[in-house]
Amino acid sequence: MGTYVPEKRLTNDDLARMVDTDDAWIVRRTGIRERRIAAATEYTSDLCLAAVRDMERRGGRLDEVDYVIACTSTPDYAFPSVAARIANGLGLRDVGAVDVSAACAGFMFGLDLADALVTSGRARRVLLAGGETMSKVMDYRDRATCILFGDGAGVALVDAPDDAPQTLLARRAATDGAHGKELFLTSLRGEIDGIVEPQRYLRQNGRAVYEWAVVTVSAGIAEMLDVAGLRASDVDWFVPHSANARIIESICKHTGIPVERALTSLEWCGNTSTASIPLALAPAVHDGRVRRGDVVLLYGFGGGLVENGMLLRWS
Repeated sequence: MGTYVPEKRLTNDDLARMVDTDDAWIVRRTGIRERRIAAATEYTSDLCLAAVRDMERRGGRLDEVDYVIACTSTPDYAFPSVAARIANGLGLRDVGAVDVSAACAGFMFGLDLADALVTSGRARRVLLAGGETMSKVMDYRDRATCILFGDGAGVALVDAPDDAPQTLLARRAATDGAHGKELFLTSLRGEIDGIVEPQRYLRQNGRAVYEWAVVTVSAGIAEMLDVAGLRASDVDWFVPHSANARIIESICKHTGIPVERALTSLEWCGNTSTASIPLALAPAVHDGRVRRGDVVLLYGFGGGLVENGMLLRWS
């Protein structure tokens, strides 16, 4: 795995000079202290390529990669895809390349697809990237959203050696498209279910998303644990989408997973949408907290409304 965040920091005090808020209020409501912000000339593919270079410095090798999956809601272009830009930037030729758009659950849907490709034999090794430049679609007059989001990227190599032990214990993927209007980012179409947003800004009904996430994700976790024959106490590490601290604390309370076992990236990176899970997981892998044999629960959720979880035995 590898990660990258831009150099520029946007602190809570910086935001207090832009909208009616303050550091104490933001920390209490979200757990976020600062976010990283991409430069004007820095785009999602650039962040992902920097994350790949971090991975290579840690020993990751691209020689057998034959498929690239990039997960993002903020692509450089409609096309070419971010995946195609990554492949070109790395000098990869004759590889599959596709983008996945599933908002804050994107990395998990990408991991789901990567797993299917390698276990079916359709790919030898998949380079999976999750990256966002959320700052470029943020309305910095909207206090409800601008305090949350930041930029960053994380990547992983996914393969399935013949002698690899079984790692996937349970999975869940679901969509509730009827509530898409509660969290959306317009594109060619500037209206969704009666809500008009002529500018390309992210909009969110925070209360509705909070209630949906706590109920839905908690139920999904219980379902996966039941399938795997495990209890909440068996989970060594819980890596949810780093939406905000209140959502994560509530999910932990509902499921019985100790909040101390939750790995997040929100305090210093903010909500980086699909990048938040790799940004939280990779440091724990690199510093040895996540060890071989650990039960790791990954769960992404967000705009769509979509959710995707995997329960893994780390190997």
